[in-house]
Amino acid sequence: MTIHERSEMYEKLMQSPLAALSSKSRGRDTEEPPCEYRTCYQRDRDRILHSKSFRRLKHKTQVFLAPEGDHYRTRLTHTLEVSQIARTIARALLLNEDLTEAISLGHDLGHTPFGHAGERALNDAMGNVGGFRHYQQSVRVVNLLEKDGKGLNLTWEVRNGINRHTCGEQAITLEGQVVRFADRIAYINHDIDDAIRAGVLTEDKIPETIRETFGDAKSARIHTLVTSIVENSGSSIDMDPKVLRAFDRLHDFMFEEVYRNPVAKSEESKVVGLIDNMFEYFVKNPDSLPDEFKDILEKEGAPRAACDYIAGMTDNYALEVYNCLFIPRRWEVKGINFTG
Repeated sequence: MTIHERSEMYEKLMQSPLAALSSKSRGRDTEEPPCEYRTCYQRDRDRILHSKSFRRLKHKTQVFLAPEGDHYRTRLTHTLEVSQIARTIARALLLNEDLTEAISLGHDLGHTPFGHAGERALNDAMGNVGGFRHYQQSVRVVNLLEKDGKGLNLTWEVRNGINRHTCGEQAITLEGQVVRFADRIAYINHDIDDAIRAGVLTEDKIPETIRETFGDAKSARIHTLVTSIVENSGSSIDMDPKVLRAFDRLHDFMFEEVYRNPVAKSEESKVVGLIDNMFEYFVKNPDSLPDEFKDILEKEGAPRAACDYIAGMTDNYALEVYNCLFIPRRWEVKGINFTG
């Protein structure tokens, strides 16, 4: 018995009958021989973790654009917090932790620079050709854009969980449904933490009716939410109705106080122009796109290639490209600097 086979045997013995066993996976679009040491979901997790798009998440905005301070979340730290919460729930429910972790680590690979402001800008830019959603782009990243156009060839279950982690139909697996809840739990709570750090929110500003359910601290809120899921889930991942209503009210409160806060979002109006100008430039000048997007350009057109390029940028790289395209450069003549 190989280590791979032993791991599959342990899954059958130790996990819930409702868990998505790696031995029962629907497989990959391109068949591969199994790894001697890892199950297919462990292998997917590792492929995501070692991908370029995963590394770029550390320089992509979560909520606050260009914050001054080292402790604000980025898209990468958000992803790690989602993974931790999701694995805690999966372990408590005896679900497949490897599948849960793979979906968690991959769920935001297609997110734009500058957070949801960048996503909205790209959605508007792509309005005539299908729009843009970061969860769909995440699937596109793992299917096509990674590894120089070869993709990561992930299992069907991981891709399904990534594609359905935000809205619309639920994921087929319970593990994917867990990630959907964990994503929301993570961002609501760490965004409260960051908003307090930024001075745009205080704990006592959260309505008392919400604090009566969750308590006055991030750890208490997360504990209440995780406990509610563990105690109320069966053939689907659910939450106690009372807790869910309070969570929905907290979500609405955050939209009003933080996500639409003019102080917290003061720089986002600039993102629209930045994204629009770059998108228009690359559509009109497709030869300026990097060589890795030439195949997409030929098969799917300039808007799609421009979108893929911009969506993959980090915040800093997007600013560098914009400056290169639209900001006059300094030049030097006989030791004297001029602005050209």
